[in-house]
Amino acid sequence: MNAKKALIPAAVLLLAALGVYALWNAGHGPAQAPLQGMMEAQETDIAPKLTGRIAEVVVQEGQTIAAGALLLRIDSPEVQAKLAQASNAEAAASAVALKARNGARPQEIRIAQASYERARAGADLARKSFERVDSLFKDGLIAAQKRDEAETNWRASERQAEAAKAQWDMALAGARAEDQLAAAAQARQVAGLVQEVEAARAETQLKSPVAGEVAKVLAKVGELSPAGVPVVTVVDLQNQWALFNVREDQLARYAVGQEFSARLPALPALGPQRFKVVASQVLPDFATWRATRGNQGYDLRTFEVKARPLQPVAGARPGMSVIVE
Repeated sequence: MNAKKALIPAAVLLLAALGVYALWNAGHGPAQAPLQGMMEAQETDIAPKLTGRIAEVVVQEGQTIAAGALLLRIDSPEVQAKLAQASNAEAAASAVALKARNGARPQEIRIAQASYERARAGADLARKSFERVDSLFKDGLIAAQKRDEAETNWRASERQAEAAKAQWDMALAGARAEDQLAAAAQARQVAGLVQEVEAARAETQLKSPVAGEVAKVLAKVGELSPAGVPVVTVVDLQNQWALFNVREDQLARYAVGQEFSARLPALPALGPQRFKVVASQVLPDFATWRATRGNQGYDLRTFEVKARPLQPVAGARPGMSVIVE
């Protein structure tokens, strides 16, 4: 009986110790697991600006290219036809502008001069005829009707001579200033159309706007490539970052501006790499809440943390795991 009575206090102490341990463990929880993230890099999807059939693919996946490198060629007969039309329209508009600027041809000027000289000679002859008839009229040898007819013929000849002189002056002066400006503006308008078609033709040779590594080539020779649909993806491996999903109770360690060390399991020889947090934003509501306790407390939200390596990680590629111990 004494032995049994002695075991009761020991059991009570053991239960109390287990309760204290359980309470302490519930308050502190297990040791935090390593934080796992994923490497990312800047990817650029390159799409043509016009629709056409792919004639040649110049690059292949894994190839390193520079900015401005040729990716593929597109065959577009429509662009060639529009360019021919625009070029012919430009030639016609330029000819009209040149004609307006140069004025009348030398032959036209000489014709106008000859017409004026003939009209002038006719007017001089009509004037002399009128003077003779007027002298005879004053002597009473002819009727007033004859004198009036001679004077009318003289006045009409003078007006014809003035009109011919105006035609000659106009031929010498060339086209009106307004006509010259209109013709020049028309020529510039057509030249702008040619430049537009030339720009479209330049787009038949799709070039990369960025440098990097060709990650994907979706285009195939002979396929019809719609405008705006990506055909090549280029990744810039020098523009790297890592993404982590961090609970808000651990967010203080990963605040913007904080630095930490992490390793890439795919590149064990490199050892730990230093990262700096550059951005942080909360994730959407779904599947980002975690209860602190089953029956009380509050829920923890998850934030997406973006961290860049202080130096580009050689050999790192998008999708590689990043572990923070």
